[in-house]
Amino acid sequence: MEKYEYIGFYIKKPVGNNVFSYEKREGKSIYVPKLINGTLNDVMLGNEVVFNEIDENKEIKAIGLKNMVEYVLGNKKIYVFDNHNHAFYFWVKSMLKDEFTRGCKLVHVDQHKDTREPENYNVDINNIKDVFRYTNEVLNVGSFIKPALKHNIFSELIIIDSSYGFDLDIESEFVLDIDLDIFSSDMDYIPFDFKLEKIKNLVKKAKIITIATSPYFINQEYAIKVLKELFNYDIM
Repeated sequence: MEKYEYIGFYIKKPVGNNVFSYEKREGKSIYVPKLINGTLNDVMLGNEVVFNEIDENKEIKAIGLKNMVEYVLGNKKIYVFDNHNHAFYFWVKSMLKDEFTRGCKLVHVDQHKDTREPENYNVDINNIKDVFRYTNEVLNVGSFIKPALKHNIFSELIIIDSSYGFDLDIESEFVLDIDLDIFSSDMDYIPFDFKLEKIKNLVKKAKIITIATSPYFINQEYAIKVLKELFNYDIM
């Protein structure tokens, strides 16, 4: 990888999200979409495989978003992307622009905790090019949170993955991180409307918001539909 921007590129080596079942897979590359400035109308399904994994001896080629989207809603910066590790890049980018206070809380709404240890913590947090490299070549969908705590981007992690979590009263400044797989069928034991309203309330209080559509873990057409319902956004 020679570019240090989200301009749309393939990862062909067994690094980052491309490590999963790499030796067993037929497809050896995954795509990372371009980042654009836009609105929720620009969040749509693409036609590239962004995550590839072997499950029960079957190769699952997950199609991701056409583009990652950065947009402003009112006074809030919102980033929407497919694979969740990209949140790390957007947290640092936003922090370096003083869009939130370094050391505030991270509220992580997700079916999964995503707190696996990364391969290493070797990243220069003040160098966005190195952060880009680290995000795409070291981190994966399960290992992007611990580096954010290790490098003091956030001082505290609050995980919301249960009815109990949704009832927490969160005080002081926080960044909201949403994985739309919280609406997957595996999480149907928590009522849809309950989750929707609780997340809407968190959106109102959050400093910035990062949102992953997680292609491997939830149907993407459904994830996009829920995303737009979450923000009461008319689909044009």
